[in-house]
Amino acid sequence: MYQGKATKRIKLNKWRKKVMYITCLDVEGVLVPEIWVAFAEASGIPELKRTTRDEPDYDKLMNWRLGILREHGLGLKEIQETIAKIDPLPGAKEFLDELRTFSQVILISDTFTQFATPLMEKLGWPTLFCNSLEVAENGEITGFKMRTEQSKLSTVKALQSIGFETIASGDSYNDLGMIQASSAGFLFRSTEKIKADYPEIPAYESYDELLTAIKKAMK
Repeated sequence: MYQGKATKRIKLNKWRKKVMYITCLDVEGVLVPEIWVAFAEASGIPELKRTTRDEPDYDKLMNWRLGILREHGLGLKEIQETIAKIDPLPGAKEFLDELRTFSQVILISDTFTQFATPLMEKLGWPTLFCNSLEVAENGEITGFKMRTEQSKLSTVKALQSIGFETIASGDSYNDLGMIQASSAGFLFRSTEKIKADYPEIPAYESYDELLTAIKKAMK
Protein backbone atom coordinates (compact mmCIF):
# COMPACT_ATOMS: atom_id res chain seq x y z
CA MET A 1 0.00 0.00 0.00
CA TYR A 2 2.77 2.40 0.97
CA GLN A 3 4.72 1.59 -2.19
CA GLY A 4 1.63 2.22 -4.30
CA LYS A 5 1.18 5.66 -2.81
CA ALA A 6 4.87 6.47 -3.25
CA THR A 7 4.73 5.44 -6.90
CA LYS A 8 1.66 7.59 -7.39
CA ARG A 9 3.46 10.56 -5.81
CA ILE A 10 6.48 10.06 -8.07
CA LYS A 11 4.27 9.98 -11.15
CA LEU A 12 2.44 13.11 -9.98
CA ASN A 13 5.72 14.94 -9.39
CA LYS A 14 6.90 14.00 -12.86
CA TRP A 15 3.66 15.37 -14.30
CA ARG A 16 4.08 18.59 -12.35
CA LYS A 17 7.62 19.07 -13.63
CA LYS A 18 6.77 18.55 -17.31
CA VAL A 19 7.51 21.72 -19.25
CA MET A 20 4.73 23.00 -21.51
CA TYR A 21 5.79 25.35 -24.26
CA ILE A 22 3.98 27.96 -26.30
CA THR A 23 5.73 29.61 -29.23
CA CYS A 24 4.83 33.28 -29.66
CA LEU A 25 5.48 34.82 -33.06
CA ASP A 26 5.28 38.29 -34.50
CA VAL A 27 3.32 38.46 -37.77
CA GLU A 28 4.43 41.26 -40.09
CA GLY A 29 7.96 40.77 -41.31
CA VAL A 30 7.98 37.21 -39.96
CA LEU A 31 5.03 35.51 -41.68
CA VAL A 32 3.58 38.18 -43.97
CA PRO A 33 4.96 41.32 -45.60
CA GLU A 34 4.69 44.62 -43.73
CA ILE A 35 1.17 45.88 -44.41
CA TRP A 36 2.06 49.56 -44.16
CA VAL A 37 5.01 49.16 -46.52
CA ALA A 38 2.74 47.48 -49.07
CA PHE A 39 0.18 50.25 -48.67
CA ALA A 40 2.88 52.92 -48.99
CA GLU A 41 3.87 51.44 -52.33
CA ALA A 42 0.26 51.05 -53.51
CA SER A 43 -0.73 54.59 -52.47
CA GLY A 44 2.49 56.27 -53.56
CA ILE A 45 3.07 57.70 -50.07
CA PRO A 46 6.66 56.72 -49.17
CA GLU A 47 6.40 58.16 -45.63
CA LEU A 48 4.13 55.25 -44.70
CA LYS A 49 7.01 52.82 -45.11
CA ARG A 50 8.09 53.71 -41.58
CA THR A 51 7.45 50.70 -39.28
CA THR A 52 8.30 49.43 -35.81
CA ARG A 53 11.70 48.54 -37.21
CA ASP A 54 12.31 52.29 -37.33
CA GLU A 55 10.13 53.69 -34.52
CA PRO A 56 10.05 51.90 -31.12
CA ASP A 57 7.09 53.98 -29.83
CA TYR A 58 4.05 52.29 -31.38
CA ASP A 59 1.50 54.89 -30.21
CA LYS A 60 3.60 57.65 -31.76
CA LEU A 61 3.95 55.67 -34.99
CA MET A 62 0.22 54.92 -35.31
CA ASN A 63 -0.90 58.47 -34.57
CA TRP A 64 1.56 59.70 -37.19
CA ARG A 65 0.18 57.19 -39.72
CA LEU A 66 -3.41 58.23 -39.04
CA GLY A 67 -2.45 61.86 -39.57
CA ILE A 68 -1.04 61.01 -43.00
CA LEU A 69 -4.18 59.05 -43.91
CA ARG A 70 -6.38 62.03 -42.98
CA GLU A 71 -4.15 64.36 -44.95
CA HIS A 72 -4.61 62.23 -48.07
CA GLY A 73 -8.27 61.37 -47.53
CA LEU A 74 -7.59 57.65 -47.22
CA GLY A 75 -9.39 55.18 -44.98
CA LEU A 76 -9.93 51.54 -44.12
CA LYS A 77 -11.34 50.59 -47.52
CA GLU A 78 -8.20 51.60 -49.37
CA ILE A 79 -5.92 49.74 -46.97
CA GLN A 80 -8.07 46.60 -47.10
CA GLU A 81 -7.92 46.65 -50.90
CA THR A 82 -4.14 46.47 -50.63
CA ILE A 83 -4.23 43.75 -47.96
CA ALA A 84 -6.45 41.59 -50.18
CA LYS A 85 -3.53 41.35 -52.62
CA ILE A 86 -0.92 40.39 -50.00
CA ASP A 87 0.16 36.77 -49.64
CA PRO A 88 2.17 35.21 -46.81
CA LEU A 89 5.94 35.30 -47.24
CA PRO A 90 7.28 32.36 -49.26
CA GLY A 91 7.48 29.31 -47.00
CA ALA A 92 5.63 30.98 -44.11
CA LYS A 93 2.55 28.75 -44.13
CA GLU A 94 4.64 25.59 -44.42
CA PHE A 95 6.82 26.80 -41.53
CA LEU A 96 3.76 27.54 -39.40
CA ASP A 97 2.13 24.22 -40.27
CA GLU A 98 5.23 22.28 -39.21
CA LEU A 99 5.72 24.34 -36.05
CA ARG A 100 2.16 23.62 -34.98
CA THR A 101 2.81 19.86 -35.15
CA PHE A 102 5.09 20.02 -32.10
CA SER A 103 4.30 23.30 -30.33
CA GLN A 104 1.29 25.35 -29.38
CA VAL A 105 1.56 28.64 -31.30
CA ILE A 106 0.10 32.10 -30.72
CA LEU A 107 0.66 34.96 -33.12
CA ILE A 108 1.00 38.23 -31.20
CA SER A 109 0.82 41.33 -33.32
CA ASP A 110 0.33 45.07 -32.99
CA THR A 111 -1.76 44.99 -36.14
CA PHE A 112 -5.57 45.14 -36.12
CA THR A 113 -8.37 42.64 -36.70
CA GLN A 114 -9.63 44.71 -39.64
CA PHE A 115 -6.24 44.22 -41.32
CA ALA A 116 -5.31 40.72 -40.23
CA THR A 117 -8.38 38.56 -40.97
CA PRO A 118 -7.73 37.87 -44.68
CA LEU A 119 -4.08 37.11 -43.92
CA MET A 120 -5.01 34.66 -41.16
CA GLU A 121 -7.23 32.82 -43.64
CA LYS A 122 -4.24 32.40 -45.97
CA LEU A 123 -2.16 31.08 -43.05
CA GLY A 124 -4.75 28.46 -42.07
CA TRP A 125 -6.45 30.40 -39.25
CA PRO A 126 -3.76 30.31 -36.52
CA THR A 127 -4.57 31.85 -33.14
CA LEU A 128 -3.96 35.60 -33.26
CA PHE A 129 -3.86 38.19 -30.48
CA CYS A 130 -3.97 41.72 -31.90
CA ASN A 131 -5.79 45.06 -31.58
CA SER A 132 -8.73 46.89 -33.14
CA LEU A 133 -9.32 50.07 -35.12
CA GLU A 134 -11.92 52.75 -34.48
CA VAL A 135 -13.60 53.45 -37.80
CA ALA A 136 -16.18 56.12 -38.67
CA GLU A 137 -19.21 55.41 -40.86
CA ASN A 138 -17.45 57.01 -43.82
CA GLY A 139 -14.52 54.60 -43.45
CA GLU A 140 -12.11 57.05 -41.87
CA ILE A 141 -9.84 55.46 -39.27
CA THR A 142 -10.32 57.76 -36.31
CA GLY A 143 -8.30 55.90 -33.72
CA PHE A 144 -7.14 52.54 -32.44
CA LYS A 145 -7.63 50.45 -29.33
CA MET A 146 -4.72 48.41 -28.02
CA ARG A 147 -5.65 45.09 -26.40
CA THR A 148 -3.42 45.83 -23.43
CA GLU A 149 -0.36 47.88 -22.60
CA GLN A 150 2.86 46.38 -24.02
CA SER A 151 0.69 43.64 -25.48
CA LYS A 152 3.46 41.27 -26.57
CA LEU A 153 5.37 41.37 -23.29
CA SER A 154 2.13 41.29 -21.27
CA THR A 155 0.95 38.21 -23.16
CA VAL A 156 4.09 36.13 -22.60
CA LYS A 157 4.11 37.10 -18.91
CA ALA A 158 0.47 36.05 -18.61
CA LEU A 159 1.20 32.71 -20.28
CA GLN A 160 4.14 32.15 -17.94
CA SER A 161 1.94 32.95 -14.94
CA ILE A 162 -0.32 29.99 -15.79
CA GLY A 163 2.49 27.47 -16.15
CA PHE A 164 3.74 27.80 -19.72
CA GLU A 165 7.30 28.38 -20.90
CA THR A 166 7.39 30.73 -23.86
CA ILE A 167 9.60 30.80 -26.92
CA ALA A 168 9.35 34.03 -28.89
CA SER A 169 10.52 35.41 -32.21
CA GLY A 170 10.09 38.68 -34.06
CA ASP A 171 11.91 41.23 -36.16
CA SER A 172 11.26 44.66 -34.63
CA TYR A 173 11.78 46.85 -31.58
CA ASN A 174 8.30 46.05 -30.27
CA ASP A 175 9.18 42.33 -30.21
CA LEU A 176 12.21 42.72 -27.95
CA GLY A 177 10.21 42.62 -24.69
CA MET A 178 8.63 39.24 -25.38
CA ILE A 179 11.88 37.85 -26.80
CA GLN A 180 13.93 38.86 -23.76
CA ALA A 181 11.27 37.67 -21.28
CA SER A 182 10.98 34.19 -22.81
CA SER A 183 12.98 31.10 -21.97
CA ALA A 184 14.29 31.26 -25.53
CA GLY A 185 13.98 34.12 -27.98
CA PHE A 186 15.13 34.80 -31.51
CA LEU A 187 15.30 37.64 -33.99
CA PHE A 188 14.05 36.73 -37.45
CA ARG A 189 14.95 38.70 -40.57
CA SER A 190 15.57 41.75 -38.45
CA THR A 191 17.53 44.89 -39.33
CA GLU A 192 21.29 45.12 -39.08
CA LYS A 193 20.90 47.88 -36.47
CA ILE A 194 18.69 45.82 -34.18
CA LYS A 195 20.97 42.80 -34.52
CA ALA A 196 23.99 44.97 -33.73
CA ASP A 197 22.28 46.58 -30.73
CA TYR A 198 21.22 43.19 -29.32
CA PRO A 199 24.03 40.78 -30.24
CA GLU A 200 23.07 38.45 -27.39
CA ILE A 201 19.82 37.50 -29.18
CA PRO A 202 20.33 34.75 -31.80
CA ALA A 203 19.27 35.98 -35.23
CA TYR A 204 18.11 33.86 -38.15
CA GLU A 205 17.19 34.48 -41.77
CA SER A 206 15.48 31.25 -42.85
CA TYR A 207 12.47 29.32 -41.57
CA ASP A 208 14.52 26.11 -41.41
CA GLU A 209 17.02 27.81 -39.08
CA LEU A 210 14.23 29.13 -36.88
CA LEU A 211 12.48 25.77 -36.70
CA THR A 212 15.74 24.09 -35.68
CA ALA A 213 16.36 26.71 -32.99
CA ILE A 214 12.84 26.30 -31.57
CA LYS A 215 13.14 22.51 -31.50
CA LYS A 216 16.51 22.75 -29.75
CA ALA A 217 15.07 25.18 -27.16
CA MET A 218 12.30 22.72 -26.33
CA LYS A 219 14.64 19.77 -25.64
